Amino acid sequence: MKKYFLYIFLAIASFFAVSAQTAKNDVVNFSAPVTIYISSGQEKHTFEVERAITKAQQARGMMFREVMNKNSGMLFEFKEPKIASMWMKNTQLSLDIIFIKGDGKILKIEHRTKPFTLRSASSEAPVAAVLEIMGGRANELGISSGDIVVHDFFNTESD
Repeated sequence: MKKYFLYIFLAIASFFAVSAQTAKNDVVNFSAPVTIYISSGQEKHTFEVERAITKAQQARGMMFREVMNKNSGMLFEFKEPKIASMWMKNTQLSLDIIFIKGDGKILKIEHRTKPFTLRSASSEAPVAAVLEIMGGRANELGISSGDIVVHDFFNTESD
């Protein structure tokens, strides 16, 4: 009987190990990066970002990436505003997670998230999108709540 339970346990453990590896090897395609701007006071910061629009793209996000350029990122676009919750599962890089309202205004920033953590970062209020950039970059550039993200997705007036 003990052998039977051991075999069941090993089968279940193997399944989860294979599932985790398969997720890493699953191909999720993103379109070519697009340019967005963040207006922060008198400064205008430019980022080249990949867009995460589909469920598969949003589920993958920045997982399994080993490097990130300082002016790149990923923009998660939602069909309807929602309370967004992001985590760092399988994410090796520290990120700044920027929660953005439909008018492009930054609601909140979760600074320097801890890689691989399962703790969720929540927008705490409905947002239209989330922008992930290199951890520490928002502070380095002086980007803060109330600043404006300019991209066609948002209802913003650009200069």
